[in-house]
Amino acid sequence: MTHLDCNKLRQLATKTCIAVIIMLLTACASHPVTMTDSERDPWESYNRKIHNFNMAFDRTIFRPVAKGYDYIMPDAPQRGVRNFFRNLAFPVTFLNLILQGHFEESVEATGRFLLNTTVGLLGFFDIASRDGIPYYDEDFGQTLAVWGWKDSRYIVMPFFGPYTARDFLGRSFYGYAHPVSYYAREHNNYLPLVADLITLRASLLPFDEDIKTAHDPYTLIRDAYLQRRQFLIYDGDPPAPDYDSLLEDY
Repeated sequence: MTHLDCNKLRQLATKTCIAVIIMLLTACASHPVTMTDSERDPWESYNRKIHNFNMAFDRTIFRPVAKGYDYIMPDAPQRGVRNFFRNLAFPVTFLNLILQGHFEESVEATGRFLLNTTVGLLGFFDIASRDGIPYYDEDFGQTLAVWGWKDSRYIVMPFFGPYTARDFLGRSFYGYAHPVSYYAREHNNYLPLVADLITLRASLLPFDEDIKTAHDPYTLIRDAYLQRRQFLIYDGDPPAPDYDSLLEDY
């Protein structure tokens, strides 16, 4: 694909995204919904419209591509490709461990990266996990939470899916630290990024049935996302709910 073709494709995608957002915002103004979590999700009316659009896009394009990949690619190579892309996220993890003051963990993350990159053949084989070296999954959204932005409103972005305002702001720094995103932006070559997204979507296929049979797929995805973010922010040990304050409402 030439540089000119990439620019045209990016301009078309931008115009399409803007048109979709305008359409959904107009629909939100005329079709209010009952709030299910006014504190964490005050933009639920807008979010549900974006969610419905994303689900339609997934059903018609993204999921069929992921299923085709899953069909032709055996499980072991699939794990290898996911390991490869996960290994490439090391710069993001390392930088955020430093920003959060986790210096000992940053040394462990560096050792894990070096071992998997060399002995693990560029990360396709997760040798470090077999040797008991822990895996750290850190990003800029978690760093902002550690710095004090604990609570943030839930928002669903077209094509990109669930976020919080804090996590989406943190995502804006992602492209400067992650090799795949940096390569896509600097060289107008999105093939590695697309491959990463397809492998990620294929790994989520086992959860499709849960979403399909859920009474409200929107709240299922929202609550699962927010719980996972809480788990990551507190390094697997989130605070217990304040049951006393909950009882005060009754």
